[in-house]
Amino acid sequence: MANSSKVLVINGSYRDDGITDQAVEVSVAALNENGAETEIINLRDYPIEFCLNCRECTLQPGNSPGRCVLDDDMHALIEKIEAAQAFILASPTNFGSATAIYKRFMERLIAYAYWPWEQSYPKFRKADAAQKKAMLISSSAAPSWFGRWLFRTSKQLAMTAKTIGAEPVGTLFTGLANTEKHKRLPPKTVERARVLAAKLIST
Repeated sequence: MANSSKVLVINGSYRDDGITDQAVEVSVAALNENGAETEIINLRDYPIEFCLNCRECTLQPGNSPGRCVLDDDMHALIEKIEAAQAFILASPTNFGSATAIYKRFMERLIAYAYWPWEQSYPKFRKADAAQKKAMLISSSAAPSWFGRWLFRTSKQLAMTAKTIGAEPVGTLFTGLANTEKHKRLPPKTVERARVLAAKLIST
């Protein structure tokens, strides 16, 4: 993958300058240093509605995502996803899983499924593509090894990547994220973020 790649960052954190935001910023800085074009979508500031479960988008055939009946910014976000060559998908862990705003975004990705009413289960339009790459970022109050093993956040981020046709290059997971009110990203985590960012845009 060329260093001129477009990397789309989708961040489901609620808190400005929290651990997840810091990890995103370090990763984006490393990408920019290596010539990548980056765009950050903070879902806390991005107006998308809850999925209606009407399945209208899933009835539309083809490899392109179906169009949702809701008239909101998810249409533009899907266009950005389709145009990007790589992704950073980020969410802290709340109550054992990704944040509610991240899950709202995930649910709207049903547009990437083809699912006629007579079909028992959906076929994901990009499931066999995996031509793009994704870096996954998460955190939790639990120790890192425990959070990755017990909580669902990393799996939800990986599911997002697969749905949009990307293969994860690795996960940056920071544990004990609530030990200080204004906790800073540990130096080892900063270094791992830079390593994963380099993998994200490597050929």
